[in-house]
Amino acid sequence: MSFIAHESAVIDDGASIGNATKIWHFTHVCSGAIIGENCSLGQNVFISANAKIGNNVKIQNNVSVYDAVTLEDDVFCGPSMVFTNVYNPRSHIVRKHEYLKTLVQKGATIGANATIICGVTIGRYAFIGAGSVVKADVPAYAVMVGVAAKHIGWMCECGVRLTDAAKTECSLCGIAYEIINGRCERIDRL
Repeated sequence: MSFIAHESAVIDDGASIGNATKIWHFTHVCSGAIIGENCSLGQNVFISANAKIGNNVKIQNNVSVYDAVTLEDDVFCGPSMVFTNVYNPRSHIVRKHEYLKTLVQKGATIGANATIICGVTIGRYAFIGAGSVVKADVPAYAVMVGVAAKHIGWMCECGVRLTDAAKTECSLCGIAYEIINGRCERIDRL
């Protein structure tokens, strides 16, 4: 099996693209980019040479994944969300040596039109609300909204909001979690 790309997509020699990945209209994948299996890259997506994308990642229309950005497995990037790679860009100063690494961990969701300032880590299964601006690390399972993004709660791996109890269980799938000292962790049972 191999990947599928629309005829208008530009895929440079040297890009690594996994099986069953779909690449849609006007998307550009640069040489050196690494894209896993079963991914979907929407219309007008740009994947830079030093970007790393895991398996089963969904990148919606109009998203650029720049150098120094890593998306682990099962990440969702909503339409027109933005990654940055330099903290203080100027047109007349080259700062490619200052790129800051951004890591989006397994299962995280980034909503439409959100902005992720470079140098942060977004934890496993975190949920970034549409239009939010993330300037600092985000804990696993955290729900973040606003400008600048603020922590407003916790979310299950299946996408259902959790209660703020010290020990809680998802009302849909039954996965149990423990919330201690501003951290949420999956546990075997309540």
